[in-house]
Formats: sequence, structure tokens, C-alpha cells
Amino acid sequence: MSDNQQECDVAMKKVIYDTDIGIDDAMALLFLHYSPEVELRAIVSGFGNASVENTTRNALYMKDLFQIEAPVYQGAGRPYSVAPDSDYTGEYPDFVHAENGLGGIKILDPLSKKETKNGAQAIVDLVQDEPGEVSIVAVGRMTNLAHALELCPQLPQLVKELVVMGGAFGFNNHNGNVTPVAEANIWGDAPAAKRIFQAGFNISIVGLDVTEETIARPTFFEALRRDGGKAGAFIYAISRYYLNFHYQTRNRSECPVHDSSAVAYLLRPGYYTTVEARVDVVEFGPSKGQTVFDELRESRTRICTAVKAEEVLALYMETLTSGRAVLIAP
Repeated sequence: MSDNQQECDVAMKKVIYDTDIGIDDAMALLFLHYSPEVELRAIVSGFGNASVENTTRNALYMKDLFQIEAPVYQGAGRPYSVAPDSDYTGEYPDFVHAENGLGGIKILDPLSKKETKNGAQAIVDLVQDEPGEVSIVAVGRMTNLAHALELCPQLPQLVKELVVMGGAFGFNNHNGNVTPVAEANIWGDAPAAKRIFQAGFNISIVGLDVTEETIARPTFFEALRRDGGKAGAFIYAISRYYLNFHYQTRNRSECPVHDSSAVAYLLRPGYYTTVEARVDVVEFGPSKGQTVFDELRESRTRICTAVKAEEVLALYMETLTSGRAVLIAP
């Protein structure tokens, strides 16, 4: 059977990628782009790892560089709970992702343009066009989704599944990375996260409990550079800044695989152990962004508690070094 015949036999996943493109987000975007199981319908940008202007620019730059067909929609530039007429000014983790969000590599001005429709409206329209068929992989703040939910209260029933990279629940002794109790994506817009987690989506949460157990080391990035063509070389280049940050904070040359873990769950949920639970988020105060849960049977929310980390890394490597990835790379 030819590669094309095999790909036709795979049940394609129609995906909206909601992202604040920094280094690990870029890795996850290429994971989605090169997976033969994914039909990427849209990239929706948001603030987080960098300003929304920079994350949108990064999405458009990658769209051009890797010939990604999916349109790019610019989403929220400030938290859900901030009034539109406020003087909100964000602070972004340039010490993690560099000022441009992509490890400080040289970025050319993209030729592609963002769509005129805003990110939240695009999410609603795409899901309404194909109810029950579109999955959302959300690896940044939950702000775009909270605005989309406001536009369309029926959204949780229309989305096939929502996979979130965010939160920490104490499994495997992992609790927070921006405060002792909070993960960055949830902390960055806790009211939006609370709204989404309690809205009734068919949701899987891939938090620090498992992403911190999935570790990429220099040999992983070297293999990508050697065998992954243009995409592998790009990932190697942007990972230099990221590895340096983690070396300074951990005294080890390695980094957790955060956002790509959400893609891995979408593609291979069997690699993960989960519990069904009701999830809440602390919105304000010293514990802002803390995710708490009560286990429930027959809940539509699943929390990842354990992972087959080597299988996840192998799936990423296989996807980025496959014949398909090399052949369609420009």
C-alpha cells in the first residue's frame, strides 16, 4: 500500500490551533502540520509568550516558511477580564522565548496576511459550519475560547473535543511553574480558564503533571536537525534559547515538552493515563491560577496523570522526520 493510500485510510482530525506562538508552540504547530492524521483548519493567535502582534507575526512567518495552508486569525491581546478601554500593558516572558517569541532567530516579514475576522469569531464560525467534527488544541491562555463562548453559548456542544495544555494538579509532584501553585497558561488569564473548564466542553487537560515528565534533551534536537529537513533545522535553531533558559533554572541541558504533548494526546490518547473530574480555577489572590479538581465518574473533563513519555517523543520524531515531512517541506 502506498503512503498516500495509507493516509487516506486514517480518520483525519479537523483541528483549530489556538496558540501564543513561542518556541514550544512552534514545535507543536509543526507537529500538527506534518501529521498525516491532521487537517489543520485554522491558527488563532493570542497574547502570552509574546504580544499578540508578535505571536500573529510568528504564525504568518511559519505559514510562509513551511507552506501551511491554514488561515491565521488574530485573537485576544489582553486577558478576558480586562475592560477594552483599560490601559492594560502586558509583560511577556522574553527570558524564556526571547523578545520575538522564537528564540531570537532572524524573522523575515511574512508575505501572508492575517484574516480580517477576529479569532473568537473564527472559532465560532468554523465550529458552527461543521458541528461535532472540529477539535480545538489550545496551548495558550483560554482568552480566545472565553470570547468565543460568549459569542456562542452552545459552543461546548458543537466542538468535538478540546485539548488544553495548561494547569497542574499535583500528580508526579508537579504543581506550578509561574508560581508555586499555578501553571503559566492558566495563571495568565485565570477567569477565562475557569469559564472554559466549567462550560461543559468534552475536554482533556494536559498539564505539568505529564509535560514535566516528557523531557527533550540535546540529542533529541540534534536528531531533528540531522533527519528533519527544514523543519528539524528550524526547531534546532529556536531551541537554543529555550534550552539555555532551562539550563539556568534547572542546571540541566533539557526542557519539558509542553505544547506538543497536547498534540500527542490528540493523536494518541492511549499514551496517557487520565482521571475524570470537575475542575475549578482560583481567579484572584495569591493562589491565582491554581487548578483544583474533584474526581467524578462520567465527567466530560479528563486530567492527564501519567504519560508514556518515550512513546510521545518517538511519535514527534517520527512525524517530523517522516518521508511526508521531508517531501512536502519547501
